[in-house]
Amino acid sequence: MKYIGAHVSASGGVENAVLRAVEIGANAFALFTKNQRQWKATPLKAETIEKFKRFCQVHHFQPEHILPHDSYLINLGSPDKEGLEKSRAAFIDELERANQLGLKLLNFHPGSHLNLISESDCLARIAESINMAIEKVPNVIAVIENTAGQGSNLGYRFEHLAEIIDQVEDKNRVGVCLDTCHLFSAGYDISSLASCDETFRQFDEIVGFRYLRGMHLNGSKTPLGSRKDRHDTLREGTIGTDFCKFIMKDDRFDNIPLILETINPEIWADEINFLRTLA
Repeated sequence: MKYIGAHVSASGGVENAVLRAVEIGANAFALFTKNQRQWKATPLKAETIEKFKRFCQVHHFQPEHILPHDSYLINLGSPDKEGLEKSRAAFIDELERANQLGLKLLNFHPGSHLNLISESDCLARIAESINMAIEKVPNVIAVIENTAGQGSNLGYRFEHLAEIIDQVEDKNRVGVCLDTCHLFSAGYDISSLASCDETFRQFDEIVGFRYLRGMHLNGSKTPLGSRKDRHDTLREGTIGTDFCKFIMKDDRFDNIPLILETINPEIWADEINFLRTLA
């Protein structure tokens, strides 16, 4: 079964994200559990946690189909000692918030070397950060998102993801979320059924489908290999919609959250319906 939703707003409290997911006809969703552009956040209140869990139960959202995203400020591969310590503390806090809400996944961007350390050193720092965090917080899987490769961001090659996972000690506590806009911008062609077949064959060979814990389904405003992170709606932009057909018809993408981060929330319900017609 396909679980489709969008990254909905948690404005006014995380429990409201559940209701916003219901409004667009979703059976999965993503959210921020705190302000994504701030380091610190007030702890989740017991009342908020209870409401979130109750709303999820009432509306039949399972923890494995909810994909919280951490703060954009966090850089788990930071070459700066102070920045790395701050990022690790914030990441542990994000894992704890997900765990408090009864969630099983936390989606994050791997990190950037800032042109100050080598790629391999940065990837090793990211893995070390994951090891430290999952040792402190139980239950939640650290889900690495592939990137478009903009700036000094790592994670845009399948080999980067594999190198991080290889250095994570508990393989049950690490996974991957593939963003289709990022894939295309990083140079992985998903514009036809044949190219999707080849790209996901490479993913399975290098990383492995056993690690796939979620997808972000997005169009792209920029061409193949642009290394720019510019999302578009599903049916506009440069990729086309064959990747949607491929994912919706392939059972390797069953039972994971398929999350829209497309640029027009007003048509999310329509985009969800469009994807369901392809299944």
